[in-house]
Amino acid sequence: MAYMTVRAEKKVQKIAHFLLHLCAIILGIVGLHAAFKYHDRRGLRNLYSFHSWIGIGTFCLYILQWVIGLCMYMLPYTRRETRAVNLPWHISGGRAIFYMIIVTALTGLMQKSTFLQLPLFSGESILINFLAIFILLFGVTVDFSVSLGRYA
Repeated sequence: MAYMTVRAEKKVQKIAHFLLHLCAIILGIVGLHAAFKYHDRRGLRNLYSFHSWIGIGTFCLYILQWVIGLCMYMLPYTRRETRAVNLPWHISGGRAIFYMIIVTALTGLMQKSTFLQLPLFSGESILINFLAIFILLFGVTVDFSVSLGRYA
């Protein structure tokens, strides 16, 4: 989305896109470290749920997408034709990973509410449900802005 929001020359947009995703990877590593550390301190098992498996898979695909993007678009040795052919795959892969991130967040909320066995209309369950709706709406909004951005 940096290409849609950063009004600058293409090189500046590429660098902004690259750096934003690098920050996301760093924050993802911190988040994974915190999750494993929390589980270790509480004596909980790691990687036992669908949420954790899809989260690890998503993060691995995200890093792979970033490395391929680095090699393909940031380093100067890739031919222009190769970049042009791979750009739709890069965009589609990024969108698919974004969908997986949304699914990971929603399954994590569902897992947490099931684990806590919250009553149907308690404050916590209402908060979790509204948070899930806002995450879903955020995902739809971002996807629309990416898919319709070329018309702006």
